[in-house]
Amino acid sequence: MSRHQVRRRIEEIGIIPAVRAHSAEDAVFAAEAVTRSGIPIVEITMTIPGALEVVARLARNHGEVVVGAGTVLDLETARRCLEAGAHFITSTGFDPEVVEFAIREDVAIFPGALTPTEVMLAWKARPDFVKIFPCAPMGGPGYIHALRGPFHDVPLIAAGGITQHNAVEYLSAGAVALGIGGELIPQEAIRLRQEHRIAELARRLLALIKVARKR
Repeated sequence: MSRHQVRRRIEEIGIIPAVRAHSAEDAVFAAEAVTRSGIPIVEITMTIPGALEVVARLARNHGEVVVGAGTVLDLETARRCLEAGAHFITSTGFDPEVVEFAIREDVAIFPGALTPTEVMLAWKARPDFVKIFPCAPMGGPGYIHALRGPFHDVPLIAAGGITQHNAVEYLSAGAVALGIGGELIPQEAIRLRQEHRIAELARRLLALIKVARKR
């Protein structure tokens, strides 16, 4: 899957489910539950025990799914993620070496940023998107709207505090996609293997994105 295809899929779907789990098996269950629910994108955070093996397993068994690596904090981890088969790399902050590496390898990359200065620095590195994290403590949708003024040409992904109650507001404020974790994949649903619960949350969020884009 090319960098361009990954970028287009993220823009099209508008949701990047972030999987956080206590074990590799929990992570695989969560990822497969989300993808079976109509969201063919999943971000496996590197905080999961055995995260690289999860990325490799999903990439090998689900060729139609965009499998990404999240919380990638250094160049060596980024390299190992690509070796495992990751289609995109993202993080909570901006590491120029990681962005440069991903671009050189023709893999989609979106570093994290928060302040206007950080957004400027991140975008100069020419990533595919810039992820604003954490949004909620900074004012939520209003903060995205404020950033869109000076950075109207920067595709922003909103993450951190996104829920089904504010998803439409974030998209209306100018976010091109939303990074969502526990509000889409609750830890209890993982523990109890409640795929139906995850499916219902996915259905609601996908419907909300359609509403936001019709406005």
